[in-house]
Amino acid sequence: MEKAFTLVQTIAVATVFSAVSGWYGFMFGRESARKELGSLIEDLRRQNPNSDPPHS
Repeated sequence: MEKAFTLVQTIAVATVFSAVSGWYGFMFGRESARKELGSLIEDLRRQNPNSDPPHS
């Protein structure tokens, strides 16, 4: 006898897969953005080395 997924099982598997792939995508995107912003900040600091940090 062939085992078949029910509609509920299919939706559950799709939901878990979407949640996991969304989480990994979010974490990867966040890390990538952090690295990109870090390098941009370093470039700006190198271009203007004599500026004081802003005071609140």
